[in-house]
Amino acid sequence: MRYLLAILLIHCVTMLNAQPNPPEAVASATMQTYSFRLRPGQDLKKEVEAIVQHQRIEAGAVITCVGSLTRATLRLANQVEPTVWQGHFEIVSMVGTLSTGGSHIHLSVSDSTGRTIGGHLLEGCTIYTTAEIVIGVMTDLTYGREVDPTFGYRELVVRKKRRK
Repeated sequence: MRYLLAILLIHCVTMLNAQPNPPEAVASATMQTYSFRLRPGQDLKKEVEAIVQHQRIEAGAVITCVGSLTRATLRLANQVEPTVWQGHFEIVSMVGTLSTGGSHIHLSVSDSTGRTIGGHLLEGCTIYTTAEIVIGVMTDLTYGREVDPTFGYRELVVRKKRRK
């Protein structure tokens, strides 16, 4: 019996230490940052996308965002239609990849009781007092979006930028 338990333990440890092939990563040597503040009444998604387009960001990431909203519009997990909340919300997290070729941003907000909700950022998130945002840009990469046949969604494709 002890022999069988030892074999089982060795098998479990081996399985825990087994690493599947990691996804291919593309390294970036440099990062540039943009820092800005949004003001009351502005639309969070529209303004972030305007910065991405105006600065021609080809490979960016939201580093941080803090602030507040009076309206939160999100697409929740596995839902088609947006969900809208009215009230006062703290932005507790905003993360995502940014590109002129298509961005993918998630937002989490909490209400006055601390209840937190999150999902895909959509237009219709209205700034209450402020939104302080920092974006990092990988200047030697480009982010694209291509249909992944697994689910049919346009998913991230990372490439080294071609030097001229």
